[in-house]
Amino acid sequence: MVTRDGFVATESMVAAFDVTPQTIRRDLNELGHEGLLTRFHGGAGQAKSVQNQPYADRLLSGVQAKQKIAQLTASLIPNGASLFLNIGTTTEAVAQALLKHEDLHVVTNNINVAQILSRNESFKIMLAGGHVRNLDGGITGAAAVDFVDSFRMDIGVVGVGGIDDDGSLLDFDPEEVRTAQSIMRNSRRVILVADQHKFGRRAMNRSGDLSDLDLLVTDAPLSPVFDTLCTKADVKVRVASD
Repeated sequence: MVTRDGFVATESMVAAFDVTPQTIRRDLNELGHEGLLTRFHGGAGQAKSVQNQPYADRLLSGVQAKQKIAQLTASLIPNGASLFLNIGTTTEAVAQALLKHEDLHVVTNNINVAQILSRNESFKIMLAGGHVRNLDGGITGAAAVDFVDSFRMDIGVVGVGGIDDDGSLLDFDPEEVRTAQSIMRNSRRVILVADQHKFGRRAMNRSGDLSDLDLLVTDAPLSPVFDTLCTKADVKVRVASD
């Protein structure tokens, strides 16, 4: 309803779904927390496409889904591999899941990823220079892009802000997008890690397309629309189960 109309009043949703206002408000809170819409007084509107959720909220959102995705992704990465890990709470979960590996060579523009992986003494970790975002430890800017461009890695593990229903990969920060693009073009194999709430989520900066990927790891079966898009783009899909 929000996608169709732009804004929907609470009383309209109460009538449409024959539930109490309290139920609607609870559902809107959950959808708003996932970044799928924006709560307003008396209703809800489309999610903001220019600003992501605060890092602290993202860190606590969908924890189990991210952990499942991370465990499956880590199982696909062999010991001794070289890989990129970019900005995002899902890639940070992947870093945590990789700690039992050996002899990984990792390039990242995420301070949190570097700190997590530094617990394993067999890893070689290279951290990009550039502008550090105070809120989430992401490193962006021309220096970060140049740094990533100096490598050619086995695997690039990337997260995104959203995936549009035409297959576009989206994010909120244009500087973050440039680094993600560099990671994708300098990886022999690109793995996108994205939970079910990223599908159909809007953001204003386009980093690429599903066709830029080799593999998509998610936590729930795709809708027919996205399943068809992945098939057409020749992207393999792995669903992390319990």
